[in-house]
Amino acid sequence: MNKAKKIICSIFARYFILIIAALPNFFILYFIFTPLTIYPVYFILNLIFNATLNGNVIYIRDYSASIELIKACIAGSAYYLLLIFNLSIPNIKFYKRMKMICFAFVSFLIINVIRIASLSIIFVLKPDRFDIIHKLSWYIGSIVLVVLIWFIEVKKFNIKEIPFYSDVKSISRYIK
Repeated sequence: MNKAKKIICSIFARYFILIIAALPNFFILYFIFTPLTIYPVYFILNLIFNATLNGNVIYIRDYSASIELIKACIAGSAYYLLLIFNLSIPNIKFYKRMKMICFAFVSFLIINVIRIASLSIIFVLKPDRFDIIHKLSWYIGSIVLVVLIWFIEVKKFNIKEIPFYSDVKSISRYIK
């Protein structure tokens, strides 16, 4: 297979994976990351409070509080954005790409679990402060976190290409 065909096949495969991961409504990402988020948060809260878990709701019995972890808490769209960044870069060997994706997902998962557990503790102990802290950590914190993880990846994995742009540039070379 010549170089142009390899480039086109690589682009097609990477963007096809992005389409599949998005359908339907990030199902695959939520299927994977919902339990990976809920159980560690429950474990942390159960260490601190007398907690029980029922589905995606954690009950804090001593405080008569309940915390429901909805899809927004799991942050499937943040995982998807990290996947977009990682798959829209050409010329990366398969194992390196897998390491990059794992690094991004695990980093976000750990920080998201800490964020949810911390917010849950605030909700139980200082409910009057919860709303503003929650909004700040979600609207500002999550965006900053995804961008920060991506910049760390660029540095750690020595990425020289630019998402999307490098693919367009590669294609345009062969169209001329």
